[in-house]
Amino acid sequence: MRDRFPADIEDEDMSVVNDDGGVQEQHTRDFPSAFSASASGAKNRIVAVLPWLFLAAAPILAVVLLSLPLRAPIGAMYWDTFTYYDAANRMFTGQMPAIDFFTPAGPLGYAIAAIWIGLFPSGQPSLLIHWSTMTVTVPLMALVLAGLPRAPRALGLWLVIPFLLFSLLPFNGKEFSSFPGSDAFGFYNRQTCLILFPLISGLMFARHRGVLISLITLSMFVLFFWKITGFLAAGLICAFALLAGRVRLRDAALAAVLFAILLALIEVSTGIVISYIADVLTLVRMNSGTLLPRVAQALSINFGITAALGVLIGTLLIAGRSELRSAFAKALHERSTTSVAAFLDRPAFWLAAITVAGVFFETQNTASQAMIFVWPALLGALLALPSWTAGSRSVIVIATLVGAVYLPPAVSIIERAARAYVGGLRYVPLEHANLKTLGAVTTRSSVLTRSAVMTDIYARHRPAYEDIAALDELPGSVLYSDFDFQIAYLQTVDRAIGSLHALEAKNGVRFNTIMSLNFTNPFPWLMDRKAPLHITVGADPFRAVPAPDSDVQRAVSAVDIALMPTCPPTNANARLLALYSGGLANHRRIKLDECYDAFVNPKFETLNQ
Repeated sequence: MRDRFPADIEDEDMSVVNDDGGVQEQHTRDFPSAFSASASGAKNRIVAVLPWLFLAAAPILAVVLLSLPLRAPIGAMYWDTFTYYDAANRMFTGQMPAIDFFTPAGPLGYAIAAIWIGLFPSGQPSLLIHWSTMTVTVPLMALVLAGLPRAPRALGLWLVIPFLLFSLLPFNGKEFSSFPGSDAFGFYNRQTCLILFPLISGLMFARHRGVLISLITLSMFVLFFWKITGFLAAGLICAFALLAGRVRLRDAALAAVLFAILLALIEVSTGIVISYIADVLTLVRMNSGTLLPRVAQALSINFGITAALGVLIGTLLIAGRSELRSAFAKALHERSTTSVAAFLDRPAFWLAAITVAGVFFETQNTASQAMIFVWPALLGALLALPSWTAGSRSVIVIATLVGAVYLPPAVSIIERAARAYVGGLRYVPLEHANLKTLGAVTTRSSVLTRSAVMTDIYARHRPAYEDIAALDELPGSVLYSDFDFQIAYLQTVDRAIGSLHALEAKNGVRFNTIMSLNFTNPFPWLMDRKAPLHITVGADPFRAVPAPDSDVQRAVSAVDIALMPTCPPTNANARLLALYSGGLANHRRIKLDECYDAFVNPKFETLNQ
């Protein structure tokens, strides 16, 4: 069977330049004639236009749904949504990510989410944040469609349908709870996977040089400011595309120059690039000791898809071993870029390169739509087969393995969405007074009961939970994934806002700057106040909160009030208090209510509780 891509193409010449300056023999791919359109001209036109219609319909559907007062079933670690609203509020009040506050991922995702929050104030947060990615992914996918070859006609559909499936369903590939609920965490990991999808699609199938250069430049620019590990993973894949002859050296150089120009323009106009790079280096230093264990973790969590990919790669190599040997011998003999590209440009090696890049990207992820971007390479492997109905045993095996790789994550995400939204029809809405759309959630009535019980226990037995925190442990190993904890957190935030309003009214004061000694700080957004400068968004003291310098401590000392949740006390909150203790040294600690302590600025020395 044929194990590499066909050698001719009906579209633009994609020949590359030899080391000696001459032009290589054309090294491009076409698709087997079995895949060529054979229907009538009208049918071909319909097939050609459908991907564009579907691609345009997706953001329209998102806009319609975000204009409605929808509720979503609460899920594990739902409070991750609060980090985006915290960041949006900071930007609305004049702060800039990477310059005025630290973020655990790139600033672009937060900035785009802020735009959508402003446009859709009644939008359900877990849907809004996920769908905001279409601001960049839909135009990138449109570029891919514009650069596709004329045959096979349905190629655009084969790429767009899985892309839109994952774009519209805001769910991770793995469950973190036995109960169905929304996946309101791992946003920037899922979003990075969705950005990688059109980039790899273009590298595999785009035939127009201008489209390919634009796609590489824009994708790398977006990934650089979205999540740096996604940018590095994309760099690995682009480097392989260059070696395999999919990208000409001068085109790669042009894309690199355009990328550098964009960075320079952003730096000159905002100063954000250098600050962002400094933040990235800080995160690398904080997490450098965890890389190898995280490689093992990424492989184990995603064992199903990575193992299936390994078997598929091995099968492709074995099935095409005779041609592989001859191509390798030719590359050794000629030692030219053309022969090396001819050897590398085959489905097995493409899949191997994307798998390595994907595993590297997943090493820093808690949750994700892992490896969904491998589909274009899987499709390329299928299109390189002699035909769909060939009797070759290897063809049947390879087609089966392609299904084994991609069907499980797709089916899992569809099933999880169905469980959450269909099962959620029986859930009851959360009652609240101060949570705005952050409280637009539903849950089981039994979860509401348990959250009330546990909140009361946390308040009455606080010393016991403080002892647990002092031992650097949580009350439960999956506390933040428990639905009752997330509901209780929302309820205690709601009550704390009521307590703050009452405290302000009693004393005739207003706390303009509010800090939270917690993973997230929803209070400024919910109360139309300001957050302090330089405080991390998504404050995980174990991975994403640098040691505060003098600027940070000065900003902390200036806050009007800092809030610390105590239902229950946790080791993470205790660490945050220790980190910022220098800035809070002169603040007076009071009990705001049963589940919140407050550190009040000394300028409110006459404050009465």
